[in-house]
This record gives sequence, structure tokens and C-alpha cells, in this order.
Amino acid sequence: MSNELLNELTFFVLSIFVGIEVISKVPTILHTPLMSGTNAIHGIILVGAIVIASNATSPLNIVIGLVAVTLATTNVVGGFVVTDRMLEMFKGRQAQKTASAKESTPAK
Repeated sequence: MSNELLNELTFFVLSIFVGIEVISKVPTILHTPLMSGTNAIHGIILVGAIVIASNATSPLNIVIGLVAVTLATTNVVGGFVVTDRMLEMFKGRQAQKTASAKESTPAK
């Protein structure tokens, strides 16, 4: 294992620990909007993973690039799915308010 790969693996593991620590401090009510926003921004990481995977030469680099692109794509799609579900919840509330307002108005 080369020294550069060991450094990158160390940064990766440390970033996992920092990410878990930061996310565990977020209140439950803010978790979904924060998650959907950061997953949508994850598209930038997807572009970076594609660029790096395109320059891969060794089989290990190709596999790591493929895994990075797959995980980034899953994260981006998941972010948009969560955002869509969250927006559907708000649409349901507005439709209920509109329906109850129509029912409460007296007929002429």
C-alpha cells in the first residue's frame, strides 16, 4: 500500500467520523430539508467522480471510480426523491385547506 493511498484512506475514515458527529447533532425536524439539499448538491461530487474515473488506469482505480460514481448517483437520485416526497406532503396540506374552505362557505 503506497503512502499516498494510506493518506487518502485516512482522510476518508476521518471524514466519515466527522460527518456522523455533525449529522447526529442536527435536530430531527431539520434533518429532511438538510438531507435533501445536501444530496442535491452532491451532483457536483458526481461530476468529480466521473472526471476522476475517466482518468483511471489501474483496475483498482477503475473499481473505486465505478463505486464512487454509483454511490454519488444513488445519493443525487435519493435527494431528489426525498425532496419530491417532502413537497408532496405540503401539497396535501394545501389541498386539504382549499377543500375545507370550499365546504365551509355557505351556498347561495
